[in-house]
Amino acid sequence: MRNHMGLPIRFVPQSDLPPGLGYEAFIGATGQVPTRNNLHDFFNAQVWLAFPRIKSKLNALQAADITRQEVESGGVTAAHRGQLRDALTIFDESSALLVSSNPSLFAALRVHDWRSVFIDRRNDFGRTCEVYLFGHALMEKLVAPYKGITAHAWLVEVDGDYFDRPEAARMAHVDGVIAGQLTAALRNRDYAPLPLMGIPGWSAAQDADFYADSSVFRPGRIR
Repeated sequence: MRNHMGLPIRFVPQSDLPPGLGYEAFIGATGQVPTRNNLHDFFNAQVWLAFPRIKSKLNALQAADITRQEVESGGVTAAHRGQLRDALTIFDESSALLVSSNPSLFAALRVHDWRSVFIDRRNDFGRTCEVYLFGHALMEKLVAPYKGITAHAWLVEVDGDYFDRPEAARMAHVDGVIAGQLTAALRNRDYAPLPLMGIPGWSAAQDADFYADSSVFRPGRIR
């Protein structure tokens, strides 16, 4: 694992982060990831191990935007993150990676057609689509799961033969594809909501009443 500067990623105590230096800027400059002894940072480390290219790209974009803000403000990092860093933080903390060879699944998800996604295509999960958790704050919530946990889904279209590959090869493919997709144009609107307990097999009693709960499976906005 290396950051965008080619420096090896190492996990170091939180106390190694110098006062006044931002977390993302420190990782970008040193390759060192300040880590506390808690679940939040444990899951963060697991994501670095699983998807190192995505994590490196997120950090590169964060570090570049921090530098831009400092240049524009005469060396002072703005307290407000701005649209890009907000979107990057959402990806890092709260995203899930929805991988499918059927683009109609993505279209249904974007318009909140929950019946189509979770009932009509129920047998597709594990066959022509799969979900990887990425956001480490999302993982922390799932330690004590509840129905309303909703991920910001990043949608990845793949060829049909993708699902014939071993899992390690699939994850490496997704890691490379998404790292190439992430740019400074990233915005919150690029995600789709994905109620995690609606994924087939992720919760018990997934009957019609379960999916009729509009407080979780919310209808799409009328435009």
